[in-house]
Amino acid sequence: MTSSKTARRPHHWRRDLIELAALFTAVAVADAIANLIGHQPDGPYLLMASAVALVVTATFHTWWARRHSNAPPPEEPATSDPTPDEVTGSIDGSGAGAGETVLWRMRTTVRDAPGSLAALCLVLARLRIDILTLQTHPLADGTVDEFLLRAPASLPAQELTRQISGAGGTSTWIERADTHDLVDTPTRVLSLATRTALDAAELPLALRQLLGRCTIHSLPAVSITGRPTGESAPVEGVLEETVMRLRDPSGGVISVERPYLPFTPTEFARARALVELDARLGPRVPRSEDILTLPEGNEITVRRADRSDLAAARAMHDRCSPGTLGLRYHGPVGDADRYLDHLLSPRFGRTLAVQTASGKLVALGHLLWDGDETEVALLVEDDWQRRGIGSELLGRLVQLAEEAGCDSVYAVTQSRNTGMVAAMRALELPLDYQIEEGTLVITARLTSATELRSATELAGPTELMRAADERTAQPTDARSAQRSEPAERARR
Repeated sequence: MTSSKTARRPHHWRRDLIELAALFTAVAVADAIANLIGHQPDGPYLLMASAVALVVTATFHTWWARRHSNAPPPEEPATSDPTPDEVTGSIDGSGAGAGETVLWRMRTTVRDAPGSLAALCLVLARLRIDILTLQTHPLADGTVDEFLLRAPASLPAQELTRQISGAGGTSTWIERADTHDLVDTPTRVLSLATRTALDAAELPLALRQLLGRCTIHSLPAVSITGRPTGESAPVEGVLEETVMRLRDPSGGVISVERPYLPFTPTEFARARALVELDARLGPRVPRSEDILTLPEGNEITVRRADRSDLAAARAMHDRCSPGTLGLRYHGPVGDADRYLDHLLSPRFGRTLAVQTASGKLVALGHLLWDGDETEVALLVEDDWQRRGIGSELLGRLVQLAEEAGCDSVYAVTQSRNTGMVAAMRALELPLDYQIEEGTLVITARLTSATELRSATELAGPTELMRAADERTAQPTDARSAQRSEPAERARR
């Protein structure tokens, strides 16, 4: 701020002399004109008319000056935007707001220099592309810019990549997006942190949603047989291009792989922050219970289970027949107890337990994270079978898988396990069957009607169906290649 004292102009005596001389000159001229006109017969009237004219002129000048001083600046002449043909010959003249549009997620690396981002934005503007969100990932020798774009449907991805390359972008990666990506990064990270804080089983899912399409494996430090696996990682983690290894708070390593796109230091820092949050909070499982009444009138409680239920689960195993355990574990019955500590760990999935009014555990349902896929498994005590408990557990597990954003769930069983086959059919979902040497793999493709309706309100039906087709078709190809070895799934 500038004070009135320092803002006062310096005093000049020459200016005072000039103003005084001008004043005397004006008085002399006015006196000469008054004497000349005043001695005429109509002199007084002419002087009065001149005074009135001067007043009117001064009033008009004041009104005119005030009006134009408050008026908005004049509009600049409109200039025609460059036509799409001036940039690329494969785009029509429709803008992003007119006609059909699609959403793209794009990443590109630019030099860390002033104007590099502006060059990309200029190219996108010329292509009639709207920038919805923008993230920057600083690197040692550049910057990775990640965009969520709304582009004309007639713009091919190859043409967009070529234009970005011409503007200085390198290592450009692009894929189709959907309306679920229209969430800013801080909101998404806070939501994932909240889910992780409430449930330890959410950590693998939170990492997958944070980093996009990736494969996450939880590698325990001790195998099921009790032998050390040698899996370990430093506290700060390890980042190697497309693979990051983070120390699992429960022991072992969390391995995250994304072969199609290298991880940035920013993504590595976010993933490590989620893991540190999980480590500080310790083991935790939401304690929610649902009481159900069976057809014969008995009441059961369905709740989440964890490693604190290990003793009750082992007691249930002791009450199960060898045939029931054989259908569940596809191997030696004596090894069944070895899997319980792994199955009840929230790091490898979610477990639902069925408890009677007396507090006895009579059934377990597991939803297990298997890399890019999700497995469901059931075990119901012999005396409680054929009462609808298995179907109830399976339906709840599928609902948990839908809430976690899974595209499908699969069950590994045997062809003679008619109860499991009937429960999968009762889901009324599209099923795929693969059988080899008596081992049956049933895959249920999940389609949430609620999700489709909510997405339809945000995106057009054409865009939604295209995104849904791509989402379901891509994982199906990968699963088809893996379904050729159902025996390997049974062994795992």
